[in-house]
Amino acid sequence: MLKQRILTALVIAPMAFALVFFASPEVFRTAMSVLWLVSAIEYARLANLGKAGTALLLIVQVSIFMIFFNFWEYTTQLSFALLAGGCLIWCLMLLQLAAFKPDRPASKMYSALGFSSAIASMTFVWLALSLIRDLPNGQYWILCLLMIVWAADIGGYFSGRHFGGRKLSPSISPSKTWAGFWGGMVLALVVTAAYTKLLPFLQVNPLKISVIAAVTMLISVGGDLFISIQKRTLGLKDTGNLLPGHGGLLDRFDSLVSAAPFFAFGLLLISR
Repeated sequence: MLKQRILTALVIAPMAFALVFFASPEVFRTAMSVLWLVSAIEYARLANLGKAGTALLLIVQVSIFMIFFNFWEYTTQLSFALLAGGCLIWCLMLLQLAAFKPDRPASKMYSALGFSSAIASMTFVWLALSLIRDLPNGQYWILCLLMIVWAADIGGYFSGRHFGGRKLSPSISPSKTWAGFWGGMVLALVVTAAYTKLLPFLQVNPLKISVIAAVTMLISVGGDLFISIQKRTLGLKDTGNLLPGHGGLLDRFDSLVSAAPFFAFGLLLISR
């Protein structure tokens, strides 16, 4: 399984790098809309929406993307307020982690909340990545975000396996431990510090970017657990089977979905 995950990552990473660094902002936004629309289909499965619900979800999501595309200039002017709203909505969504009960059935209310969560998740991750791409040196900041999320995942995986110990959230994800959490946090901070040190043209305060990285890593773990709630409720192992060794897109990008708005908002905060 680990070998297959590594091989898939080796295919995805160059594609992501090329898209971030060589595509124009407009092409990048278009590609991201396709990526998150496919992810929305996976989310519809997690929310138990059925065919009609999935179709409605896609119609609403496409409409939202088209509105932002057509009024992108106004969107950038409202970027601070939009990202602040996205972070607030994610904080409310993550409250479900505390309220989760393993034996709770997938009711109509569950599907309604899933529909709303899917719209919020896909909209704000797309918006965050698109706004970061438009920043000065935006390509390098997107890579920084990806490295934080990957470092949190890699550090958490290996430190969790090596040290084990107390479970982080046994009712949601029995394999995650506090050792893995802190291992991911340390590696994310180290990677961020090294990255910004090697790229002095980013001109960022080390303490400020460390705080942003820590918050980003924390929320990325929350996003991972948030998607795990949906999978456990429906008894699913993966969100899909598009990526060998990883499952679906949301299995690979669940942490990024939640982390991106907070990272983007942090960058806007320290640039004001």
